Amino acid sequence: MSTSATPRERLLDAAGELFYRDGVNIGVDALCKAAGVSKKSMYQLFRSKDELIAESLASRGPAYQALLHPGAEDDRSPRERILTVFERQDELVASGNYLGCPYVSTAVELKNPEHPGSVVARHFKQQLTDFFHRELVKAGAEDPSTLAIQLTMVFDGASARAVVRAQPLGGIGGVTAAALLDAAGVRAGELALS
Repeated sequence: MSTSATPRERLLDAAGELFYRDGVNIGVDALCKAAGVSKKSMYQLFRSKDELIAESLASRGPAYQALLHPGAEDDRSPRERILTVFERQDELVASGNYLGCPYVSTAVELKNPEHPGSVVARHFKQQLTDFFHRELVKAGAEDPSTLAIQLTMVFDGASARAVVRAQPLGGIGGVTAAALLDAAGVRAGELALS
């Protein structure tokens, strides 16, 4: 954490790290201590811990997505771009610091779909499904909406397996996603004809 960071930035950074590692039920005292910020300052910056949970998830979302999604400059086929997400998930798990999908973890822990943190988690999970959907439309998949949801479920299932088994995935997410793509006729190097 940068010493030039504002108290708000320090709180968001500390919250992101601690919520991911220890869960969202970590105490405000521990959170403020890690951020080097007083409780009074925290409550001046955020109306509640719930708001801090949501904003910390939102602030980390783009970086997490950038780790997983191929960039717009990646001109490989839609199938290859989709499978890249699963390859990158494998790499994250193999790094040894993977504690599951932060959005699924938070939503499961909160257990309240209306909690601000759950709303943010749902937004970012939808962005993954939307990425898959866009690629499937480019590939000319027959039912891109259903297949995008299935691919998201494979991703989430692989995340859960990595945490529960405490071991690398060994490519199982990518193999499963490839089987779904094969069954839907989404082949390597193919683009839908316009």
